[in-house]
Amino acid sequence: MNIQEQISQMGERARRAARVLSREDTSVKNRALLAMADALERNTDSLMVENSRDLEAGRKQGLAEAMLERLTLTPERIAQMAEGVRQIVALPDPVGTITGLAYQPSGIQLGKMRVPIGVIGMIYESRPNVTIDAAALCLKSGNAVILRGGSEAQNSNRALADCVREGLKQVGLPEDVVQMVATTDREAVSAMLTLPQYIDVIIPRGGKGLIERVISEARMPVIKHLDGVCHVYIDDKADLDKARRIAINAKTQRYGVCNAMETLLVHQAVADKILPTLAADFAEKGVELRGCEQTCALLGKSVIPATEDDWYAEYLGPVLAIRILADMDAAIDHIERYGSHHTDTIVTEDLGRARRFLREVDSASVMVNASTRFADGFEYGLGAEIGISTDKIHARGPVGLEGLTTEKFVVFGDGHIRQ
Repeated sequence: MNIQEQISQMGERARRAARVLSREDTSVKNRALLAMADALERNTDSLMVENSRDLEAGRKQGLAEAMLERLTLTPERIAQMAEGVRQIVALPDPVGTITGLAYQPSGIQLGKMRVPIGVIGMIYESRPNVTIDAAALCLKSGNAVILRGGSEAQNSNRALADCVREGLKQVGLPEDVVQMVATTDREAVSAMLTLPQYIDVIIPRGGKGLIERVISEARMPVIKHLDGVCHVYIDDKADLDKARRIAINAKTQRYGVCNAMETLLVHQAVADKILPTLAADFAEKGVELRGCEQTCALLGKSVIPATEDDWYAEYLGPVLAIRILADMDAAIDHIERYGSHHTDTIVTEDLGRARRFLREVDSASVMVNASTRFADGFEYGLGAEIGISTDKIHARGPVGLEGLTTEKFVVFGDGHIRQ
């Protein structure tokens, strides 16, 4: 059997499993999720062993440190995954919710009901936690999911998938609700992208090359973001102590994530008051700085002259671009020109400017006096996220349970006929 046939059969099984799942109530899904969380904690040691095999292979292959960091599981990260699953249990189940129910002139009642999308295809690299996030969110929202992780995390993903199957078995749900593509052959990705009769939506998470490929080849809708070029703008009305803490956290709390700050924008009136201090902070943490002419003049040899490409760059590592600007208008213009519409923050004590920034910056998450690192499903109370979308249709920002459902019209009548 070739890969196309294998993936087709997985799609058929997922479609059947999705129909079974759609008949189950919330309590069954929640029991499966709780069993999954318990399995994660119970199997922490074996998960660490499998992850160490992936890390060892990755180092031999010369994977970048940022990639290895995303690949790494720790007891703390496994505990956080389990906690994320339990948060999903505590969240309301969107499936079956009817909104907007109202009588029409004809006498019928019309509303909209939330329903599962059906079968989700998940294609991802490096981060093994995506296996659990995707499985848990799809299960709670009533969707079957086909998971295709990267070869660099194959041992970790298999071990995590075993924990998922434990949860499904305990409550009698079909194992085909969550399926893991066994082969690491890239042809499996192409096969998934060309099966709209089985897979309703594709969600890619990984490098730019993967996402571009999915966008160009997929024959079904895609929920995605291409880049995470996130900005922090320090206004001249900012509390500089707040600004310092936010900037350091946004850049250095974790480097290889899409919600890390990549460009720092600073109002010219406060640049000389905060940038020397920040430059010392970043130097202590080993962050390379690349700055505009004004920044270079102010900070001297501690900063490298930035090129035009630096303003577009998603470094995913210890590199930061800095630009000094005349005012907030210039900051908003910079974000619109170079940003990726992911997450952008203003640090200011001026409420009017904060509101204007919120209104005019066209990003999936816009923040006031907070680190960009909060743009995350776990931090937003979604339990976990299956991805972040910078699209404007269907889902935007961290995609949780509601983003994995769609709506259909429902009509209630009492023998009504159209005249």
